[in-house]
Amino acid sequence: MSETREHTEHTARPGSGTDGRHLVAVLALPGFPPFELGIPSRVFGSAVGEDGEGLYEVVVCTADGAPVLSDSGFTLQPAAGPEVLAAADTVIVPPTHAMPELALGGPLPPAVAAAIARIRPGTRLVSICTGSYVLAAAGLLDDRPATTHWNLAREFRRAYPRVRIDEDVLFVDDGDVLTSAGVSAGVDLCLHMIRRDHGVAVTNRAARMCVVPPWRDGGQAQYIDRPVPEPTVATTTATRAWALERLAEPVTLGELAAHARMSLRTFTRRFRDEVGMTPVQWLTAQRLELARHLLESSDLPVDLVAHRAGFGSANSLRQHMRSTLGVSPIAYRRTFQPASA
Repeated sequence: MSETREHTEHTARPGSGTDGRHLVAVLALPGFPPFELGIPSRVFGSAVGEDGEGLYEVVVCTADGAPVLSDSGFTLQPAAGPEVLAAADTVIVPPTHAMPELALGGPLPPAVAAAIARIRPGTRLVSICTGSYVLAAAGLLDDRPATTHWNLAREFRRAYPRVRIDEDVLFVDDGDVLTSAGVSAGVDLCLHMIRRDHGVAVTNRAARMCVVPPWRDGGQAQYIDRPVPEPTVATTTATRAWALERLAEPVTLGELAAHARMSLRTFTRRFRDEVGMTPVQWLTAQRLELARHLLESSDLPVDLVAHRAGFGSANSLRQHMRSTLGVSPIAYRRTFQPASA
């Protein structure tokens, strides 16, 4: 999918937190934005099993255990110091607006470097927005794909040329290292991790509790500054909704343009401006998302899943899943439905 580069892996297992819950440590750095810092607690705190038990324990810590000042003028008293980083199953680094030296490729402050050094090998590492600068400065993103806020991509490339930055996506999943774009993309990434750990049903429940969509199509391109169209200019929103109701059918680009009452050229240009990808790319992404949902939540044969998702044949679905996710439909189902293996 164009909005994410993804490594699908089932990681639900007894964690290091209370009662075996997956322990998520959130590293609060000086100058943190309150919204981004609160995302992990809110989203992971909404992830519960069928009997209502919490699946994650989220602990906010600082590099030295001392209070830190936010960029909004209040001071945060952390629940823990850097020792929790050594025990965590996942470590999340929200952005900071108080380390300008990182934008120039400068070193991490000694206390922050020492705190990150405590993280044990195999821990899942995550950044939200410019938290990517912290991971990059620690050398943890070298030669790996990553993302950050689109407005800082050029600066990031200059500071960290070894990182394969992609500003067009909402998040990047590179297995044990995950990075997100700005602000609300952190919500998308946290929901993605819940999905990776526990499947679609748990994720949907968490998303409903947070009153957010469990999945957003498109990438950062749809949020990059562009001239705002006149209110009278037609959009592709209605056509996208129309297409979503017909994913099993062989909808053509010409039919999409005709529904929107635009020429092919105008429709394609406007669609890309609004969504951040071509109509064909978007349609394929939606079909793949439907196929994933069916593989996770049903026992339908793979060829029937392919038909209902609009891929036509199991072989076509297999090719799309291997090229996008790196796994076959059967392997994907085995990941999210271990009992079906």
